[in-house]
Amino acid sequence: MKEFWNERYSAEAYAYGTEPNEFYREIIRNLEPGKVLFPAEGEGRNAVFAATLGWDVAAFDLSEEGKAKAEKLAESKGVNIDYRVGTLPELSYEDESFDVVVLIFAHFPPSIRSFMHSQLLALLKPGGLLVLEAFSKDHLQYNSKNPKAGGPKDLAMLYSEEELMQDFGGLEVIVKEEKIVALEEGEFHVGESSVIRFVGKKS
Repeated sequence: MKEFWNERYSAEAYAYGTEPNEFYREIIRNLEPGKVLFPAEGEGRNAVFAATLGWDVAAFDLSEEGKAKAEKLAESKGVNIDYRVGTLPELSYEDESFDVVVLIFAHFPPSIRSFMHSQLLALLKPGGLLVLEAFSKDHLQYNSKNPKAGGPKDLAMLYSEEELMQDFGGLEVIVKEEKIVALEEGEFHVGESSVIRFVGKKS
């Protein structure tokens, strides 16, 4: 997967654009800035936006190309982000050290997904928020007709509300919805898409 993402992010253009995800943007702009983590952050559009709002931003991904693009974007906006390359167990973030964890189209393989989610929840402070948008299992009918809609083409990599609640059921649910949206994020998220949106609060 690392090779796939390095190839995708090696182009001059930003694969998913430089503007933040719309759902996440409406959530984060209404929160008091603190410390936020962006797993699987790619080219940095969401992390950089948080930094422009005054957040202390940490991000990670497998892709060196993604990090380079993210740091270039941060420089263009006059902000700094702590962007690391590696897997979560390698990066040694402290438990209960983040006010918010943001997962935007972070589709982990099913074999490690629940483990990753549990590790990310451990990094949240009590009272902290998890913010997630991901493609739902119904998205297959959209990206099969329109490849530009993007997202995994393996049903097991897509999300259902039931799977989300298995991993995040211990959180106080603030937002949980599945809906059809029109994405316009760079070259690879374009058109009607089926997404799941979730915001949960750690007790």
